Amino acid sequence: MDGSNAPTGPDVPAWPEVSGALLPLLGSDEDVVAFFAGIADLDVTSPADHELQEGVLLASGARLEQFARAASGDAFCFVGEGGEERPVVYISLDGEAGLLALGLPELVRLCLVAPWWRDAAGRSAEGIRAAADQYWQDIPDLDQRRDRAARALGLDPARLPCEAMVLDRLVELARGPAAEACLVIYDEGEPLDPLFDISAHRR
Repeated sequence: MDGSNAPTGPDVPAWPEVSGALLPLLGSDEDVVAFFAGIADLDVTSPADHELQEGVLLASGARLEQFARAASGDAFCFVGEGGEERPVVYISLDGEAGLLALGLPELVRLCLVAPWWRDAAGRSAEGIRAAADQYWQDIPDLDQRRDRAARALGLDPARLPCEAMVLDRLVELARGPAAEACLVIYDEGEPLDPLFDISAHRR
């Protein structure tokens, strides 16, 4: 998958924006729901269930809006005011939180390319590789299901970024100023544990 023409930098998406509203498609299109809720574990189909755990907020005081959940109950949340261009943080019930993307389009690409991103123990490069291999063993037609979902979202599967790019992007975001601006804390002021162990990744 080709992502070589994508722009880089800590404060801009690592590839062009998707046009149009994504959230409605993530919750209604059959192929999209099958991939994102069933494979990537990002479910937007039951908004009434999207209640952020009590006592969790942003250190900046900005709005924290849950828009999707994982099967475990972990939350995908927008930061601040606005639309799908807002930063997205992931908050786990295990007391971890971290910035995943600068905008929903970037999150969509992460989930399409590396739906196993959260499943690697320690989230080292080796752990993520092992998780990826397990996904392919469990879902032999993963690439076909991904391609159907991508096309339903208006994306050309051949132009999705490569796996290394999306995983490096997570590390880039975790090390950058945007992560500091999206710091998640408990209401008594204690920060949640980092979602990513960036020391385990190469620069």
